[in-house]
Amino acid sequence: MSGADPVLCALSATQAHARFRDGSLSPVELLEALIARAEAVEPVTNALCFRHFDVAMDAARMAQARFARGTARVLEGVPIAIKDSSKIAGMPNSMGSLIFKDHVAQTTSVVNRRVIDAGGIVHARSAMPEFGCAPFTYSRLWGVTRNPWNPACTPGGSSGGAGACLAAGTATLATGSDIGGSIRIPASCCGVVGYKPPHGRNPMEPPLNLDPYCHAGPMARSVADTLLLQNVMSGPHPEDIASLRPKVTLSGETRSLKGWKIAVTTTLGFFEIDPAVRANTQAALAVFRDLGAEIRPVDLPWDWDVLDAATAHLVHVFANTLSPLLKDHADQMTDYARGFAQAGLQSTPRAYLSSMEKAAAMGRDLGPVLEAHDLLICPTLALPAVPAEFDPLSEDVRINGRAVPPFTGWYLAAVFNMLSRCPVLSVPSGIAPNGVPTGIQIVGRTFADQSVFTAGLAYEAACGPWITPETLPPVRPSGIARARDGGERTARDGPGAGRLRRDGSAPQSAPGFVPGSAP
Repeated sequence: MSGADPVLCALSATQAHARFRDGSLSPVELLEALIARAEAVEPVTNALCFRHFDVAMDAARMAQARFARGTARVLEGVPIAIKDSSKIAGMPNSMGSLIFKDHVAQTTSVVNRRVIDAGGIVHARSAMPEFGCAPFTYSRLWGVTRNPWNPACTPGGSSGGAGACLAAGTATLATGSDIGGSIRIPASCCGVVGYKPPHGRNPMEPPLNLDPYCHAGPMARSVADTLLLQNVMSGPHPEDIASLRPKVTLSGETRSLKGWKIAVTTTLGFFEIDPAVRANTQAALAVFRDLGAEIRPVDLPWDWDVLDAATAHLVHVFANTLSPLLKDHADQMTDYARGFAQAGLQSTPRAYLSSMEKAAAMGRDLGPVLEAHDLLICPTLALPAVPAEFDPLSEDVRINGRAVPPFTGWYLAAVFNMLSRCPVLSVPSGIAPNGVPTGIQIVGRTFADQSVFTAGLAYEAACGPWITPETLPPVRPSGIARARDGGERTARDGPGAGRLRRDGSAPQSAPGFVPGSAP
């Protein structure tokens, strides 16, 4: 792995920036290390669907000059992977779909403009499931994205490529989006940090900016880096009428948690929880207890109908953004995306209203708990990870010997899209016996962003860094799960055959669908 210096590949953005300033490292050297690491591990992880290394290297040289002149910006020279669904003018974004394999964005989303204007270097786009409508990451266009810690397992989804490239050391920062857990699921699976801000904190693109389930957010290998990127992404913007005023700037100061009251529920009232997840959650709670917080178990009167309500909402709103594609493009879609789009056609206003009524009832349950506590903590996932090629349309998920809903029954994230004004930070809690990380969700009162970061920073300081040069995943191909659908899903399937695609060419759009409208 010549040139892939593990020290640089595991470096945090804040550490990199400090070294850029003192001259002990240049943005070019950091980018060279990440490129070398990507060349070595991408044949296994398949996390970067588009690579813009040549353009990024030019940007790194310009960043180096800015540091020399003393005009460096907050993210100057830091390589960042942008999710494939998020638009940057002149760059391809396929949304993981054969239908949009040649699409090139004509505009740049607000959060991406902010990242670029802050000096961030977009060196790659991170893989996602088709249209982001799955909690795992594989598509007919890009093949299977795998967990760097255990390639037989998924890195989660839909921001799975983001989680995988951070854990593998091929990006320093990454962006994600979260409509049902799509930032927090891969954060947990990959042992990194992901933040779902309160709805409206970070601008989104219309029309889904008006959907309270929809969030754009940061991902990183540390809480401090996640905070850094969140401060860049957040704040009101006239293109998103739902964006919140005023801008909240988070403090990175480490503060005491002595006297904090933390509510804890391992199951949210109804989830089956894998023993390793349960044990690691208890170990994380012990850290908070040692930091002086009071840990208080609480009961929530929720049941599996919570997930039915979440699904009804997503089907009514999100699936119907895809259903116009069915007439002319159904044969190009993955089974899961086609099934989701078809479900949208069956949705009714009554089902949608019922999902809102359920969310309102859940708010009445959770509100008093949060009022009496500074935070709520629960696991992010009910099990470490499902297989990389898991098919929820034909396979079961069992936890503790009990079958759970295969699409939704193994992650405890979607409830906080229903209760979308609560900030939620997912941080690592440990490693399961299969080598896959586990995570916890730190949930704050509505719009209380600072509280979850204050807790996350204190927890991180007590635990130490989760990914270091010594613990960077080795990313070996052994143990890769068997393929399905009669053929092997790899990076070499489909139009993305062989080496990963570089910059695209002429834009194309499918009729009846707004590119980039899916999260």
